[in-house]
Parts: sequence; C-alpha cells; structure tokens
Amino acid sequence: MWLPIFGLILGLMIGYLSPFNIPVEYAKYFSVAILVAFDSVMGGIRAYQEDHFDNTIFLSGFFVNIIMASLLAFIGDRIGVDLYLAAVVAFGTRLFQNISIIRRHIINRLHKG
Repeated sequence: MWLPIFGLILGLMIGYLSPFNIPVEYAKYFSVAILVAFDSVMGGIRAYQEDHFDNTIFLSGFFVNIIMASLLAFIGDRIGVDLYLAAVVAFGTRLFQNISIIRRHIINRLHKG
C-alpha cells in the first residue's frame, strides 16, 4: 500500500522542484492526465485495501486511461467542443468515490483496533 503513496509523493516533489514549465496550449491535456493519474493511484490503493490489486491491471489502466482522456481532450479541441470536461467529470467522480471508499476502509480498520 505504501508504494503508490510513495510514488505519488515522490512525483509531486519532483514536479514541484523541477524547472519544467507546461505551455498554455497543453494545459488542458496535462491537467486531464494528472487527474487521471490521481484516479488510477487511488484506484490502486483501493484495490490493495480490498485485496485484489493486480500490477498489470493497474499499469495498463494507468497508461490507457491517460492516453484516452488526453485523446478525448485533443479531439474536442480539434472539433471545437470542450470534451475534456467529460473526462474531468468522469474521472473526478471516480477519484472522489475511490477516496471515500479508502477513507471508509481506514476508519473501519481504526475502529477494529
């Protein structure tokens, strides 16, 4: 369980400390990719807590979801429709659902002692 959390913290630290700047034109794509990455990490933590974590499923979901959400945002830009909002709503909803389930698991463990 600590590996995904460690990876998330390490990634945030590297991102914060690096002098890398994202051009404004790519901000939508990058923000969608970050949201999807957070969703995948929280889904992995949830799966680990429920004892059905599979590394292959986690990694494939991580990369495929990032690619598909970014592609959706790109296609939306090309046709003049803000399709990235669909990815933000879908993955934002999943992210908060995963966080609430993780929270419940932690609370249940604390109450059991």
